[in-house]
Amino acid sequence: MTPNGDTALEAAPQLNVLAQYVRDFSFENRNAPRSLMPQSDQPAINIQINVNANPMSEQEFQIELTIEGDAKTKEMTLFKFELVFGGIFRIANVPQEAVHPIVLIECPRLLFPFARQIIANATRDGGFPPLYLDPVDFAALYRQRMAETGGQMPGGAPLTQ
Repeated sequence: MTPNGDTALEAAPQLNVLAQYVRDFSFENRNAPRSLMPQSDQPAINIQINVNANPMSEQEFQIELTIEGDAKTKEMTLFKFELVFGGIFRIANVPQEAVHPIVLIECPRLLFPFARQIIANATRDGGFPPLYLDPVDFAALYRQRMAETGGQMPGGAPLTQ
């Protein structure tokens, strides 16, 4: 029952994943087979993650994670990759002020494990140990971006780690 005595049920907040997809994926092992030989030093691994969100309608949003990385030794680049992994999400019955954080925190959080697995499989299939990316704190990235913009909503600007 609602406070005014109605027996109608209040609509529950909803976050639905309508689709997931790989928009673009590249894995390069240009120095193979030399890059697959034991190396004298540990490779330096660099990772960059961007989140972009685009509204498709009032309730549907396209979210894309762009994950780029490489592994390098002093002598050569072992491998490079770039993955753009996206999803279409429907957000309903959520207060307007909560939509932006959901789009830029919760939606990428739901996509990340799938993108992580794609990268792990590609590095393994490329002849290297699987690269399992550490979990990403999308809430911290969101707070960082909000601090950079003075509390203004970043709009279509990417969040970067």
